[in-house]
Amino acid sequence: MTFNNAEQALWRQLRAAAGVLQAIRAGASGTAVLDAVDQALRPGVQALTFLALRSLGRAQALRALLAPRTPPAAVDALLCIALALLWRKGDAHYDDFTLVNQTVEAAKKSPMCKAQAPFINACLRRFLREREALVAQSERDPVAVWNHPVWWIEQIKADWPAQWQAILAANDRHAPMVLRVNSRKTTVPGYLELLAKAGISAKPVGQYGVVLTSARAVQNIPGFADGLVSVQDGAAQLAAPLLLSGLRGNAPLRVLDACAAPGGKTAHLLELTNLEVIALDVDSRRCGRIHETLQRLGLHANVVAANALEIGTWWDDRPFDAILLDAPCSASGVVRRHPDIRWLRRQSDVAQLALIQAKLLSALWPLLKPGGRLLYCTCSVFRAEGENQIKAFVASNSNACLLASPGHLLPKSSVPVDALTDNIADDPDGFYYALLEKSAP
Repeated sequence: MTFNNAEQALWRQLRAAAGVLQAIRAGASGTAVLDAVDQALRPGVQALTFLALRSLGRAQALRALLAPRTPPAAVDALLCIALALLWRKGDAHYDDFTLVNQTVEAAKKSPMCKAQAPFINACLRRFLREREALVAQSERDPVAVWNHPVWWIEQIKADWPAQWQAILAANDRHAPMVLRVNSRKTTVPGYLELLAKAGISAKPVGQYGVVLTSARAVQNIPGFADGLVSVQDGAAQLAAPLLLSGLRGNAPLRVLDACAAPGGKTAHLLELTNLEVIALDVDSRRCGRIHETLQRLGLHANVVAANALEIGTWWDDRPFDAILLDAPCSASGVVRRHPDIRWLRRQSDVAQLALIQAKLLSALWPLLKPGGRLLYCTCSVFRAEGENQIKAFVASNSNACLLASPGHLLPKSSVPVDALTDNIADDPDGFYYALLEKSAP
């Protein structure tokens, strides 16, 4: 991650990072807020923000010890950014006094914080004097220890009693950068050779994947612009092969990718074989992302902007051989890539999302041919959005048969491979897969 930009003063980056944190606390998506940051500042701001979000529980606990009365939102955000970077030496690649001085400078340059700059300075200098004692005192707070909301911690404990601590710890590590090789244009060995010639260290992962030793911007990845590869985690790369394996019928098979944006799984399906694919998504803007993805890869699908639950607005009454339902979910399995998620989600969201998932399953199942297959997946580690959802669906649909499929996947960095018999032998995002076959009437 890029922590320093010689052309941008650190105080500017800290001020912008505090603004991002304040917006996230107000309910905004971290991705959207960071996209609005000045391009010259963005790499450093994202690095600082992500590091702060991964230690936000600790920072909030320390701020409460230093200032029991919550300061104004802008002041609190700047204080928490600084404390998240200071509490463990070396995290931010800056020395302590530089961080304190630059945080105070950021306060002085901010209209919302200027009057509180002496207060911020006093809090941070007290923290440096009493760091060891304050950090020890914050250990009493589980939110500080695990850097997740209390409800999230309790839910993971209930769902994964033997692995909950490791799962939470894994969310604060960086995820690997994984590429999916376009099998229509090259092979994994061929692409690894191309990377080696460019001096880029990588290794194969899974059937179609390559994991880079160090992440890099997509514009600096050989062959990306030409459609040789796409960025896609190893867990997500399982979807297309799972859905297509064992399917029988006259080519090209008719496939629905419901909730398809941004198009990674649609593209993988088309890379593997000739298909008639409808790529459906409720968000017309995100459908544009599907078009961009397919154009870069030289592929084609019928992209439709519509609500999957409103069947009459988009379906032509022709049943599908296969359906991929990558259902809306809490995204609790991709927190290491999007550290704002844990602070944006509310406990009630999980039940609401589980209800939407159940409605989608019920609505799309009748559109499947007898003998056809539906692959249900979510990027979640909560059982309510995975195993429990599918158990309920199979119990209420006598023509639904659960075939062999991965079930819940967890990052190897958090859980030993043998802790979950279905876990794949790399470091995937948290995911759930259930492959269902529809029996004849």
